[in-house]
Amino acid sequence: MPRILVIDDEPLVRSTVIMILTRAGFSVEEASDGQAGIAMFHKSQPDLVITDIFMPNRDGIEVVMELKRLCPRTTIIAMTGGGQMRMMEIASAAKSLGADHILHKPFERESLLAAVNAVLGTLPPPRSQHGA
Repeated sequence: MPRILVIDDEPLVRSTVIMILTRAGFSVEEASDGQAGIAMFHKSQPDLVITDIFMPNRDGIEVVMELKRLCPRTTIIAMTGGGQMRMMEIASAAKSLGADHILHKPFERESLLAAVNAVLGTLPPPRSQHGA
């Protein structure tokens, strides 16, 4: 099963993403900011990085640029909150710098799993009768 690194400075967002991915059967590691995320990437070499864009200690744009410089084949999903024009421009910049997908917060469980499965080329998990 693919290994995923989640980088987000908001503990609730990070723990929610981790819970959804873990329940879907993925192996997940976490980091609370961009600098810690890059260090974790070196240590674990995940198949996918999901990073917030706005964070302290190296924002998501810097994370995308650094990871693509280190390993151009790195698969990255960048997350951003809100729908304001400035955030849309920043999300577009992340995409042009190498993010494979942009996920806009807040998002539903299905949107997260669809994005992960799309960029990894994996099959979606079977639908749970109990939900997540």
